[in-house]
Amino acid sequence: MQRELGSLPLAPALRARLVAAGFQTAQELLETGPCGLSKEIGISKEEALEALQVVRQECHGDAARTAGGSGATRKCTALELLEEEQAQGFIITFCSALDNILGGGVQLTKITEICGAPGVGKTQLCMQLAVDVQIPECFGGVAGEAVFIDTEGSFMVDRVVDIATACVQHCQLIAEAHQEEDHLKALETFTLESILSHIYYFRCRDYIELLAQVYLLPDFLSEHSKVRLVVVDGIAFPFRHDFEDLSLRTRLLNGLAQQLIIIANDHKSAVVLTNQMTTRIGQSQSTLVPALGESWGHAATVRLIFHWDNSQRLATLYKSPSQKESTIPYHITSHGFRDVQPPAVTQNAEDTEMNPRKRPRREEEK
Repeated sequence: MQRELGSLPLAPALRARLVAAGFQTAQELLETGPCGLSKEIGISKEEALEALQVVRQECHGDAARTAGGSGATRKCTALELLEEEQAQGFIITFCSALDNILGGGVQLTKITEICGAPGVGKTQLCMQLAVDVQIPECFGGVAGEAVFIDTEGSFMVDRVVDIATACVQHCQLIAEAHQEEDHLKALETFTLESILSHIYYFRCRDYIELLAQVYLLPDFLSEHSKVRLVVVDGIAFPFRHDFEDLSLRTRLLNGLAQQLIIIANDHKSAVVLTNQMTTRIGQSQSTLVPALGESWGHAATVRLIFHWDNSQRLATLYKSPSQKESTIPYHITSHGFRDVQPPAVTQNAEDTEMNPRKRPRREEEK
Protein backbone atom coordinates (compact mmCIF):
# COMPACT_ATOMS: atom_id res chain seq x y z
CA MET A 1 0.00 0.00 0.00
CA GLN A 2 3.04 2.29 0.37
CA ARG A 3 3.49 2.40 -3.38
CA GLU A 4 4.66 5.74 -4.73
CA LEU A 5 2.13 7.83 -6.62
CA GLY A 6 4.38 8.19 -9.66
CA SER A 7 4.39 4.42 -10.28
CA LEU A 8 0.60 4.14 -10.54
CA PRO A 9 -1.00 3.89 -14.03
CA LEU A 10 -2.93 7.16 -13.75
CA ALA A 11 -3.42 9.86 -16.38
CA PRO A 12 -0.63 12.50 -16.27
CA ALA A 13 -3.10 15.35 -15.67
CA LEU A 14 -4.70 13.47 -12.77
CA ARG A 15 -1.31 12.57 -11.31
CA ALA A 16 -0.26 16.24 -11.47
CA ARG A 17 -3.38 17.27 -9.56
CA LEU A 18 -2.74 14.65 -6.90
CA VAL A 19 0.87 15.74 -6.44
CA ALA A 20 -0.19 19.40 -6.26
CA ALA A 21 -2.70 18.47 -3.53
CA GLY A 22 0.07 16.82 -1.50
CA PHE A 23 -0.62 13.13 -2.15
CA GLN A 24 2.48 10.94 -2.30
CA THR A 25 1.45 7.29 -1.81
CA ALA A 26 -1.37 4.94 -2.75
CA GLN A 27 -2.25 4.50 0.94
CA GLU A 28 -2.99 8.22 1.28
CA LEU A 29 -5.38 8.04 -1.70
CA LEU A 30 -7.22 5.00 -0.37
CA GLU A 31 -7.65 6.56 3.07
CA THR A 32 -9.17 9.70 1.53
CA GLY A 33 -12.06 7.90 -0.21
CA PRO A 34 -13.99 8.95 -3.32
CA CYS A 35 -15.92 11.90 -1.86
CA GLY A 36 -12.88 13.38 -0.15
CA LEU A 37 -10.70 12.92 -3.22
CA SER A 38 -13.32 14.60 -5.39
CA LYS A 39 -13.30 17.69 -3.17
CA GLU A 40 -9.52 17.71 -2.66
CA ILE A 41 -8.50 17.88 -6.31
CA GLY A 42 -11.67 19.19 -7.97
CA ILE A 43 -12.82 16.21 -10.03
CA SER A 44 -16.20 14.47 -10.26
CA LYS A 45 -17.08 11.61 -7.94
CA GLU A 46 -17.20 9.27 -10.91
CA GLU A 47 -13.63 10.16 -11.88
CA ALA A 48 -12.54 9.78 -8.25
CA LEU A 49 -14.12 6.31 -8.07
CA GLU A 50 -12.42 5.25 -11.31
CA ALA A 51 -9.04 6.45 -10.04
CA LEU A 52 -9.43 4.68 -6.69
CA GLN A 53 -10.49 1.46 -8.41
CA VAL A 54 -7.26 1.55 -10.43
CA VAL A 55 -5.19 2.21 -7.30
CA ARG A 56 -6.85 -0.59 -5.32
CA GLN A 57 -6.41 -3.11 -8.15
CA GLU A 58 -2.73 -2.18 -8.45
CA CYS A 59 -2.22 -2.57 -4.70
CA HIS A 60 -4.08 -5.87 -4.74
CA GLY A 61 -1.79 -7.09 -7.53
CA ASP A 62 1.28 -6.05 -5.53
CA ALA A 63 0.01 -7.96 -2.49
CA ALA A 64 -0.62 -11.08 -4.60
CA ARG A 65 2.85 -10.91 -6.10
CA THR A 66 4.40 -10.49 -2.65
CA ALA A 67 2.45 -13.45 -1.26
CA GLY A 68 3.41 -15.59 -4.23
CA GLY A 69 7.12 -14.86 -3.99
CA SER A 70 9.03 -14.06 -7.13
CA GLY A 71 6.29 -15.31 -9.48
CA ALA A 72 3.67 -12.87 -10.66
CA THR A 73 0.91 -15.50 -10.47
CA ARG A 74 0.12 -18.38 -8.18
CA LYS A 75 1.01 -21.77 -9.61
CA CYS A 76 -1.02 -24.88 -8.79
CA THR A 77 -2.08 -28.15 -10.39
CA ALA A 78 -5.50 -29.13 -11.66
CA LEU A 79 -5.72 -31.65 -8.82
CA GLU A 80 -5.18 -28.89 -6.26
CA LEU A 81 -7.87 -26.81 -7.92
CA LEU A 82 -10.26 -29.77 -7.78
CA GLU A 83 -9.55 -30.34 -4.09
CA GLU A 84 -10.13 -26.65 -3.35
CA GLU A 85 -13.37 -26.71 -5.32
CA GLN A 86 -14.63 -29.76 -3.45
CA ALA A 87 -13.68 -28.23 -0.10
CA GLN A 88 -15.80 -25.12 -0.71
CA GLY A 89 -19.15 -25.17 1.03
CA PHE A 90 -22.63 -24.34 -0.20
CA ILE A 91 -25.37 -22.16 1.23
CA ILE A 92 -28.62 -24.11 1.09
CA THR A 93 -31.81 -22.39 -0.05
CA PHE A 94 -34.41 -24.57 1.76
CA CYS A 95 -35.69 -25.46 -1.71
CA SER A 96 -34.15 -28.88 -2.42
CA ALA A 97 -35.04 -28.71 -6.12
CA LEU A 98 -33.10 -25.45 -6.51
CA ASP A 99 -30.20 -26.80 -4.44
CA ASN A 100 -30.05 -29.87 -6.71
CA ILE A 101 -29.83 -27.96 -9.99
CA LEU A 102 -27.15 -25.71 -8.45
CA GLY A 103 -25.10 -28.74 -7.41
CA GLY A 104 -25.72 -28.40 -3.67
CA GLY A 105 -26.73 -24.79 -3.15
CA VAL A 106 -25.19 -21.36 -3.69
CA GLN A 107 -21.45 -21.97 -3.84
CA LEU A 108 -18.86 -19.96 -1.93
CA THR A 109 -16.19 -18.06 -3.96
CA LYS A 110 -18.61 -17.74 -6.91
CA ILE A 111 -20.85 -14.91 -8.17
CA THR A 112 -24.48 -15.93 -8.60
CA GLU A 113 -26.87 -13.59 -10.42
CA ILE A 114 -30.64 -13.89 -9.97
CA CYS A 115 -32.66 -12.22 -12.73
CA GLY A 116 -36.41 -11.81 -12.90
CA ALA A 117 -39.44 -9.58 -13.08
CA PRO A 118 -40.67 -7.66 -10.02
CA GLY A 119 -42.49 -9.80 -7.45
CA VAL A 120 -41.15 -13.14 -8.63
CA GLY A 121 -39.09 -13.78 -5.46
CA LYS A 122 -35.53 -12.51 -6.03
CA THR A 123 -35.33 -10.54 -2.78
CA GLN A 124 -37.11 -13.35 -0.92
CA LEU A 125 -34.31 -15.75 -1.88
CA CYS A 126 -31.66 -13.19 -0.88
CA MET A 127 -33.21 -12.79 2.58
CA GLN A 128 -33.48 -16.59 2.86
CA LEU A 129 -29.77 -16.94 2.03
CA ALA A 130 -28.82 -14.22 4.56
CA VAL A 131 -30.41 -16.44 7.22
CA ASP A 132 -29.26 -19.82 5.86
CA VAL A 133 -25.58 -18.79 5.66
CA GLN A 134 -25.62 -18.69 9.48
CA ILE A 135 -26.78 -22.30 9.98
CA PRO A 136 -24.22 -24.09 12.22
CA GLU A 137 -21.86 -26.57 10.61
CA CYS A 138 -23.27 -29.51 12.57
CA PHE A 139 -26.59 -28.93 10.78
CA GLY A 140 -24.89 -28.82 7.37
CA GLY A 141 -24.40 -25.04 7.18
CA VAL A 142 -21.31 -22.85 6.88
CA ALA A 143 -21.75 -20.91 10.16
CA GLY A 144 -21.08 -17.57 8.50
CA GLU A 145 -22.45 -14.03 8.47
CA ALA A 146 -24.04 -11.92 5.74
CA VAL A 147 -23.67 -8.47 4.17
CA PHE A 148 -26.85 -7.16 2.52
CA ILE A 149 -26.48 -4.16 0.18
CA ASP A 150 -29.90 -2.80 -0.77
CA THR A 151 -30.32 -0.36 -3.67
CA GLU A 152 -34.11 -0.48 -4.05
CA GLY A 153 -35.31 -0.42 -0.43
CA SER A 154 -36.76 -3.94 -0.75
CA PHE A 155 -35.25 -5.37 2.45
CA MET A 156 -38.02 -6.16 4.96
CA VAL A 157 -36.82 -6.95 8.46
CA ASP A 158 -40.23 -8.37 9.49
CA ARG A 159 -39.92 -10.89 6.68
CA VAL A 160 -36.41 -11.80 7.79
CA VAL A 161 -37.80 -12.43 11.28
CA ASP A 162 -40.34 -14.90 9.82
CA ILE A 163 -37.66 -16.70 7.78
CA ALA A 164 -35.19 -16.82 10.69
CA THR A 165 -37.82 -18.10 13.13
CA ALA A 166 -38.74 -20.92 10.74
CA CYS A 167 -35.05 -21.78 10.25
CA VAL A 168 -34.40 -21.99 14.01
CA GLN A 169 -37.50 -24.15 14.49
CA HIS A 170 -36.32 -26.47 11.69
CA CYS A 171 -32.94 -26.93 13.38
CA GLN A 172 -34.67 -27.53 16.73
CA LEU A 173 -36.71 -30.36 15.19
CA ILE A 174 -33.52 -31.94 13.84
CA ALA A 175 -31.87 -31.65 17.25
CA GLU A 176 -34.87 -33.23 18.99
CA ALA A 177 -34.87 -36.10 16.51
CA HIS A 178 -31.15 -36.89 16.83
CA GLN A 179 -30.40 -35.82 20.41
CA GLU A 180 -26.74 -35.18 19.62
CA GLU A 181 -24.68 -33.02 21.95
CA ASP A 182 -23.20 -30.77 19.24
CA HIS A 183 -26.70 -30.01 17.91
CA LEU A 184 -27.99 -28.98 21.31
CA LYS A 185 -24.90 -26.87 21.99
CA ALA A 186 -25.15 -25.09 18.64
CA LEU A 187 -28.78 -24.15 19.30
CA GLU A 188 -27.73 -22.23 22.41
CA THR A 189 -26.26 -19.51 20.19
CA PHE A 190 -28.29 -20.04 17.01
CA THR A 191 -31.23 -17.81 17.93
CA LEU A 192 -33.38 -15.19 16.24
CA GLU A 193 -31.45 -12.37 17.92
CA SER A 194 -28.11 -13.87 16.87
CA ILE A 195 -29.24 -14.23 13.24
CA LEU A 196 -30.47 -10.65 13.00
CA SER A 197 -27.31 -9.27 14.63
CA HIS A 198 -25.12 -10.96 12.00
CA ILE A 199 -26.83 -9.55 8.91
CA TYR A 200 -24.98 -6.31 8.13
CA TYR A 201 -27.30 -4.02 6.16
CA PHE A 202 -26.22 -1.15 3.88
CA ARG A 203 -28.65 1.10 1.99
CA CYS A 204 -27.24 2.64 -1.22
CA ARG A 205 -29.42 5.23 -2.94
CA ASP A 206 -27.43 5.83 -6.14
CA TYR A 207 -24.61 4.30 -8.14
CA ILE A 208 -21.96 6.45 -6.44
CA GLU A 209 -22.93 5.13 -3.01
CA LEU A 210 -23.04 1.57 -4.38
CA LEU A 211 -19.60 1.79 -5.98
CA ALA A 212 -18.15 3.40 -2.87
CA GLN A 213 -19.65 0.71 -0.63
CA VAL A 214 -18.33 -2.15 -2.75
CA TYR A 215 -14.97 -0.38 -2.99
CA LEU A 216 -14.78 -0.14 0.84
CA LEU A 217 -16.12 -3.65 1.42
CA PRO A 218 -12.75 -5.49 1.58
CA ASP A 219 -11.77 -3.46 4.65
CA PHE A 220 -15.10 -4.27 6.31
CA LEU A 221 -14.71 -7.97 5.49
CA SER A 222 -11.21 -7.99 6.95
CA GLU A 223 -12.73 -6.82 10.24
CA HIS A 224 -15.64 -9.29 9.97
CA SER A 225 -13.87 -12.44 8.86
CA LYS A 226 -16.89 -14.73 9.33
CA VAL A 227 -18.87 -13.12 6.49
CA ARG A 228 -19.59 -15.80 3.87
CA LEU A 229 -22.30 -14.05 1.86
CA VAL A 230 -22.44 -10.68 0.14
CA VAL A 231 -25.80 -9.73 -1.39
CA VAL A 232 -26.30 -6.80 -3.75
CA ASP A 233 -30.07 -6.59 -4.13
CA GLY A 234 -30.72 -4.52 -7.24
CA ILE A 235 -27.41 -4.30 -9.11
CA ALA A 236 -29.04 -2.67 -12.16
CA PHE A 237 -31.31 -0.12 -10.49
CA PRO A 238 -28.68 2.62 -9.86
CA PHE A 239 -27.23 2.28 -13.37
CA ARG A 240 -30.45 2.49 -15.40
CA HIS A 241 -31.08 6.22 -14.88
CA ASP A 242 -29.18 9.49 -15.26
CA PHE A 243 -26.44 8.04 -17.45
CA GLU A 244 -25.74 10.03 -20.60
CA ASP A 245 -22.21 8.64 -21.01
CA LEU A 246 -22.79 4.94 -21.65
CA SER A 247 -19.06 4.26 -22.04
CA LEU A 248 -18.54 5.57 -18.49
CA ARG A 249 -21.31 3.26 -17.29
CA THR A 250 -19.63 0.31 -18.97
CA ARG A 251 -16.26 1.13 -17.36
CA LEU A 252 -17.83 1.52 -13.91
CA LEU A 253 -19.72 -1.75 -14.27
CA ASN A 254 -16.55 -3.56 -15.38
CA GLY A 255 -14.70 -2.19 -12.36
CA LEU A 256 -17.58 -3.22 -10.10
CA ALA A 257 -17.59 -6.76 -11.51
CA GLN A 258 -13.83 -7.05 -11.03
CA GLN A 259 -14.11 -5.89 -7.42
CA LEU A 260 -16.88 -8.41 -6.68
CA ILE A 261 -14.79 -11.24 -8.16
CA ILE A 262 -11.88 -10.23 -5.91
CA ILE A 263 -14.19 -10.16 -2.87
CA ALA A 264 -15.59 -13.62 -3.64
CA ASN A 265 -12.14 -15.17 -4.08
CA ASP A 266 -10.17 -13.41 -1.35
CA HIS A 267 -12.79 -13.72 1.38
CA LYS A 268 -14.16 -17.17 0.46
CA SER A 269 -17.64 -15.72 0.17
CA ALA A 270 -20.62 -16.23 -2.08
CA VAL A 271 -21.63 -13.05 -3.92
CA VAL A 272 -25.31 -12.96 -4.89
CA LEU A 273 -26.67 -10.24 -7.18
CA THR A 274 -30.23 -9.56 -8.27
CA ASN A 275 -30.91 -8.04 -11.66
CA GLN A 276 -33.96 -6.64 -13.40
CA MET A 277 -35.31 -7.72 -16.77
CA THR A 278 -35.61 -5.46 -19.80
CA THR A 279 -37.26 -5.79 -23.21
CA ARG A 280 -35.14 -6.49 -26.28
CA ILE A 281 -36.88 -5.48 -29.48
CA GLY A 282 -36.18 -7.82 -32.40
CA GLN A 283 -37.21 -7.70 -36.04
CA SER A 284 -40.30 -9.84 -35.56
CA GLN A 285 -40.74 -10.11 -31.79
CA SER A 286 -39.64 -8.74 -28.44
CA THR A 287 -38.15 -10.79 -25.60
CA LEU A 288 -37.37 -10.23 -21.93
CA VAL A 289 -33.63 -10.34 -21.17
CA PRO A 290 -31.52 -9.43 -18.09
CA ALA A 291 -30.65 -5.74 -17.83
CA LEU A 292 -27.20 -4.08 -18.23
CA GLY A 293 -26.41 -5.64 -21.59
CA GLU A 294 -24.61 -8.71 -22.89
CA SER A 295 -21.16 -7.73 -21.60
CA TRP A 296 -22.48 -7.73 -18.02
CA GLY A 297 -23.60 -11.32 -18.52
CA HIS A 298 -19.97 -12.44 -18.25
CA ALA A 299 -19.61 -11.05 -14.71
CA ALA A 300 -21.50 -13.85 -12.92
CA THR A 301 -20.37 -17.45 -12.72
CA VAL A 302 -23.93 -18.71 -12.29
CA ARG A 303 -27.08 -17.05 -13.64
CA LEU A 304 -30.60 -17.95 -12.53
CA ILE A 305 -33.70 -16.56 -14.23
CA PHE A 306 -36.92 -16.48 -12.23
CA HIS A 307 -40.16 -16.28 -14.21
CA TRP A 308 -43.86 -17.07 -14.12
CA ASP A 309 -45.88 -19.84 -15.78
CA ASN A 310 -49.43 -18.67 -15.17
CA SER A 311 -49.52 -18.53 -11.34
CA GLN A 312 -46.54 -20.85 -10.79
CA ARG A 313 -43.07 -19.47 -10.07
CA LEU A 314 -40.24 -21.16 -11.98
CA ALA A 315 -36.45 -20.94 -11.67
CA THR A 316 -34.24 -21.68 -14.70
CA LEU A 317 -30.52 -22.31 -14.37
CA TYR A 318 -29.45 -20.35 -17.45
CA LYS A 319 -25.67 -20.32 -16.99
CA SER A 320 -23.36 -22.58 -15.00
CA PRO A 321 -19.86 -23.96 -15.61
CA SER A 322 -20.68 -27.35 -14.10
CA GLN A 323 -24.46 -27.93 -14.14
CA LYS A 324 -26.83 -28.45 -17.06
CA GLU A 325 -29.63 -26.04 -17.84
CA SER A 326 -32.71 -26.95 -15.80
CA THR A 327 -36.04 -25.48 -14.72
CA ILE A 328 -37.77 -26.17 -11.41
CA PRO A 329 -40.88 -24.81 -9.65
CA TYR A 330 -40.68 -23.12 -6.24
CA HIS A 331 -42.98 -21.50 -3.71
CA ILE A 332 -42.74 -18.44 -1.48
CA THR A 333 -44.42 -19.39 1.79
CA SER A 334 -44.81 -17.74 5.19
CA HIS A 335 -41.69 -19.66 6.24
CA GLY A 336 -39.59 -18.54 3.27
CA PHE A 337 -38.31 -20.02 0.01
CA ARG A 338 -39.58 -23.60 -0.33
CA ASP A 339 -40.21 -26.55 -2.66
CA VAL A 340 -43.54 -26.99 -4.39
CA GLN A 341 -45.34 -29.74 -2.52
CA PRO A 342 -47.07 -32.49 -4.52
CA PRO A 343 -50.87 -32.27 -4.57
CA ALA A 344 -52.62 -33.99 -1.71
CA VAL A 345 -54.38 -37.28 -2.42
CA THR A 346 -58.07 -36.53 -2.75
CA GLN A 347 -60.38 -38.65 -0.65
CA ASN A 348 -63.28 -40.53 -2.20
CA ALA A 349 -66.86 -39.74 -1.39
CA GLU A 350 -67.30 -42.83 0.86
CA ASP A 351 -64.44 -41.78 3.16
CA THR A 352 -65.88 -38.30 3.41
CA GLU A 353 -69.32 -39.60 4.30
CA MET A 354 -67.95 -42.01 6.91
CA ASN A 355 -65.77 -39.30 8.46
CA PRO A 356 -67.68 -36.02 8.24
CA ARG A 357 -64.97 -34.22 10.22
CA LYS A 358 -62.32 -35.03 7.63
CA ARG A 359 -61.95 -32.69 4.67
CA PRO A 360 -59.53 -32.54 1.73
CA ARG A 361 -56.40 -30.52 2.34
CA ARG A 362 -56.33 -27.30 0.35
CA GLU A 363 -53.31 -25.81 -1.38
CA GLU A 364 -53.21 -22.68 0.73
CA GLU A 365 -53.10 -24.72 3.97
CA LYS A 366 -49.72 -26.25 3.16
